Amino acid sequence: MNEGGNSGRQAAPVQQKRDSDRMGTEPVHSLLLKMSAPLMLSMFVMAMYNVVDSIFVAKFSTDALAAVSYCFPFQNLNAAFGVGTSIGMSALLSRYLGAKDYDRADKVAHNGFILVGVNYTIFFIIGCFAPQIMTLMASDNTSEQIISDGIVYLRITQWLSFAPMIQSMFERLLQGTGKTKYIFFMQVAGSIFNVIMDPILIFGLLGFPRMGVKGAAIATVFGQLLGCVLGYTFNRKFNKEVGLSVRKIRPHLQTMKDIYRIGIPAIVLQSVGALMNFSINKILAGFSDLAVATFGVYFKLQSFVFMPIFGMNNGSVPIIAYNYGADKRDRLEQAMSLGVRYGVIVMSIGTIIFWLFPEQLMALFNAPAEMSAMGVVALHIMSLNFPFAGYAIMRGAAFQALGKSVYSMNISLIRQLVVIIPCAFIFAKIGGVNMVWWAFPIAEIAGTGMSIMYTRRIRKNIISKMSDVRDPADPD
Repeated sequence: MNEGGNSGRQAAPVQQKRDSDRMGTEPVHSLLLKMSAPLMLSMFVMAMYNVVDSIFVAKFSTDALAAVSYCFPFQNLNAAFGVGTSIGMSALLSRYLGAKDYDRADKVAHNGFILVGVNYTIFFIIGCFAPQIMTLMASDNTSEQIISDGIVYLRITQWLSFAPMIQSMFERLLQGTGKTKYIFFMQVAGSIFNVIMDPILIFGLLGFPRMGVKGAAIATVFGQLLGCVLGYTFNRKFNKEVGLSVRKIRPHLQTMKDIYRIGIPAIVLQSVGALMNFSINKILAGFSDLAVATFGVYFKLQSFVFMPIFGMNNGSVPIIAYNYGADKRDRLEQAMSLGVRYGVIVMSIGTIIFWLFPEQLMALFNAPAEMSAMGVVALHIMSLNFPFAGYAIMRGAAFQALGKSVYSMNISLIRQLVVIIPCAFIFAKIGGVNMVWWAFPIAEIAGTGMSIMYTRRIRKNIISKMSDVRDPADPD
């Protein structure tokens, strides 16, 4: 229920121009670039520090790289819950701001942090079962050193997983009100800290003990903690649309249901990716630990291409959601169209880079000759899926913003469970390890077909029914 003093609080903002109002008035093209550029750059920096993290681990030993690669599915699962929940919060927040419903926007912001606590409990428990999990993921040929390193890395990243979840929540609060430039500073600061501390803790420099994989995990988590501190500071100081206060964190069941109604499909969408990663690792482990490490290297490198597009996706969601709430159909469709155009272009450039420089990319990870040869083939084949993924990712922004995250979930289920895993399993049996990589472009083509189908559906059932209310001052 609303508090008694909220009625006065709600009336005032209607008479006062808010920063978020620009999402309904500024030209869409420049607005998309302004909101997406900081997110794309910050995501690129995050991808860079993820790659640098693996480069340092690879310099420590190939076994260490394999151990960290085995843990990727659970890091992805952790990110799925954190990002999925914050996506639900951000989409609702932008929609309520667009509709000038500031009381409900306030409830959304504060109930998001309650859900962080729920999510964190799950992953703390996962960390407690790290030995059993590593034993399940490894093959009979996996060395004891890889299993031991994997247990250490998994425990640290899961027991301290509240850090990336809270950081994601602070980022989405800034995103939901259009203040994406502060997200850049949060992520860059955490990334730089990680890059500096990685070699110090991994190799034991400046008087620190030589910790190897454990050092990489600690550097990662403490970089995320720095991002949390900055996120809280930026929201308190600059995000006036959402007045964060511990006293306002009160459970509101309907609000949490609404967040999860959008967030759960996003969680499932990304969790399916973790399951896919786990399954592919199991298939590749049947060939060798080098095959698992090669797949891990691909996943790190492809983040250079995917992360910026996820940044543009995140920049598009509040624009589409705000204009949906404000009933501005023309602006909504412009944002959708421009996002897809940029997504396909950027991802196509990624494919070209992977085809032209595969040996150089593998050399970054001190790959031995056998692993390098395997990696060149893998990068050539799997990068063919990038342009198709660019289309699907940017269409997913519209699905999330319009409350149809379930569409993205369905596409992900088909791609990563119904297509990739069975294809990879069959190809491994009939064609060897290099045949496994073809499962990825095949699955992405299937996902693109579904994205086209769902886009037609939302145009017919949602967008076509908007009245397109226009502000006389709207330059569009």
